[in-house]
Amino acid sequence: MVLTQLSPGQSARIKDLNALDRSLRRKLMVMGLLPQSEVTLLRFAPLGDPLQVQCQGICLSVQKSLANQIEVESL
Repeated sequence: MVLTQLSPGQSARIKDLNALDRSLRRKLMVMGLLPQSEVTLLRFAPLGDPLQVQCQGICLSVQKSLANQIEVESL
């Protein structure tokens, strides 16, 4: 399952970021999106892109194309 498949308010655990290139993976990890971290999808923008997520108490906006590459597992 990927991050965009969650429903608003649903939580999951980040499973893998390996599909991303190294520099992009590093940026996400600096922002707090780490493997095994719990992430909650808060909402989608009116046109569906970007989406807002909460991870470790921080709210982030993530492009849909990027969120499609973040593997998660349901809690």
